Amino acid sequence: MSKTASTTALRQVLTNLRTPGPTSPTQVRGSLSAVHRGLAFEKRSLRLLQSCLSMSLHHVGGKSDGGVDLQGWWWVPTSASISSSKAIGGHGEEEGGWSLPRRRIRVFAQCKAEKKKLGPNYVRELEGVLYRHRHRSQPVPTPSDATTSSSAHVQGFEIPIVGVLISQSPFTKSAVLHATSSVMPFLLLHIPPHPSGDHEHEQEQEAAQDAEVGSMVFNQALASRSGPLGGEVEARWEWSAETRQGRPGLWWRGRRIPSWVPEVDRGDTSISALSEQDGWKDEEL
Repeated sequence: MSKTASTTALRQVLTNLRTPGPTSPTQVRGSLSAVHRGLAFEKRSLRLLQSCLSMSLHHVGGKSDGGVDLQGWWWVPTSASISSSKAIGGHGEEEGGWSLPRRRIRVFAQCKAEKKKLGPNYVRELEGVLYRHRHRSQPVPTPSDATTSSSAHVQGFEIPIVGVLISQSPFTKSAVLHATSSVMPFLLLHIPPHPSGDHEHEQEQEAAQDAEVGSMVFNQALASRSGPLGGEVEARWEWSAETRQGRPGLWWRGRRIPSWVPEVDRGDTSISALSEQDGWKDEEL
């Protein structure tokens, strides 16, 4: 190689080294913005699930989260408490003439703040998480279990689990079909962008506010009589014409089931404390 060619090659290498790579300031800002948007959506989802659906969850997200962003408990009314307005026992409260003893369901949730519609691959991912946790939580049979004529004795020790997939964008048709046909209990929740959120695309958001309405879907494995909800609870997306905002709700025979979680009522763990711990600011749902 001639001296001139060698000098040219060296200059090219130095030029490449000085050229901004994937960690340029603009790209870094974009990456940080995406992270902030994701954390804000997780926080908003956590607060909404507690205030509307009786779920007491905590943030898990990180490199070792195992595919889970939020996890905790879903406090649903027992069959007896729904059937009778004067049921007694268990955890519960009285609101609107209802006494609602509660039982708990294990929740594993993923939050996706993406602009594109959510496809079935995310459903499959959470489905795998549920299979893994169900396998880990299965009880070890004892000698007495072998003498029983039914597996109900062993299954009685299991706490039901449900996967909750929360998306800021709508779900594709194939994603909904995959979730509704899954043998694992699934809840799909679409929460449209907050009206008072990021103003970077105000015109786009204004158009979306008139077009987008959230949704909540139970699959048969969750909502049927043989599922964790026992075929008694209905999912609805409640819409206010005055505020032009919506929220998810649980209903039974035309009546809204009041939301309740033990941590808040007992003063053990408030959602504001969780928000401060994670460095999040409170925002209106």
